[in-house]
Amino acid sequence: MEDVAVVILNWNGINFLKEFLGNVVDCSGNAQIFVADNASSDDSVAYVRANYPTVKIIENTENGGFAKGYNDALKKVDSTFYVLLNSDVEVTENWLDPLYECMKDPSISGCQPKIRSFKDKSSFEHAGASGGFLDKNYFPFCRGRIFHQIEEDHGQYENAMEIFWATGAAMMIRSEIFHEHGGFDEDFFAHMEEIDLCWRIKKRGGKFMVIPSSVLYHAGGGALPYSSPKKTYLNFRNGLVMLIKNHEGFLFPKLFWRMTLDGIAAYSFLFKGEFKNFWAVLKAHFYVYRKSTTLLRKRQAIKKASSAFNAVGLFKGNVIWNFYAKKVRNFSQLNQRLFK
Repeated sequence: MEDVAVVILNWNGINFLKEFLGNVVDCSGNAQIFVADNASSDDSVAYVRANYPTVKIIENTENGGFAKGYNDALKKVDSTFYVLLNSDVEVTENWLDPLYECMKDPSISGCQPKIRSFKDKSSFEHAGASGGFLDKNYFPFCRGRIFHQIEEDHGQYENAMEIFWATGAAMMIRSEIFHEHGGFDEDFFAHMEEIDLCWRIKKRGGKFMVIPSSVLYHAGGGALPYSSPKKTYLNFRNGLVMLIKNHEGFLFPKLFWRMTLDGIAAYSFLFKGEFKNFWAVLKAHFYVYRKSTTLLRKRQAIKKASSAFNAVGLFKGNVIWNFYAKKVRNFSQLNQRLFK
């Protein structure tokens, strides 16, 4: 697998590097290992140099977040396949082999492993679980995770299958396709940029898979805690940006409805006394108003470049209704006939 490059983006994550980098080096065969450092102010780079001489280091000049960090770093990585791997991940022996085997099919743009929680290894992890999907309002969820509800892994999602999006926590992708589509949208900074990239690729016929025979354990919340108002802002903002850029058909009715649902979520935060999260949702909407011209230009460019949209992985139902009204807590309880 000399044509595979595992690229770990790091920002002030020396503790994660100490805990997990050795495991990645030991379990990744002859793949190239890179640490792409986002201008850390800790001793991350010095630590890697001193302890892992086979690991190649890329030093970005600024912390441009997940999106720009990877875009800048991957311009300097010459490999057929990239594996984007979070720094807070424990991999398993030969974890790359099933992913590499999957990518031998030239029709497949990218894939992900099954992701369990490092903190509770019997359960799936929030960021990707056993494959990513979108509902009809473009809310993301996973096979093994709906919103904050995480399933235990009893082997119920062991089959490899086509998905809508592969997680940025551990994504193998063809380098040619990554660059052909312009990489990540750097305006996202962090969160959902991988969903946006997968969506853009699928609008030109791309295909993504989950390969559960490859397993890793993700600590999660490494850069921002799940309860952080900044994470709330990025998730709500980027969800709207992604919708504006990629939605098929008439935009404004769908956008109005999605923003209405966001408003309900905002007032839910307010009633619970989570004032910073309430303000984060409002700021996300203000961003969309302020950047509407730019976002519509991006939409037109994507529409012009699109060919045959591969909609596999879209759920034609409403996951919010299923979760809150019907009390659906497991992916398998969703109406499987509503998946494209």
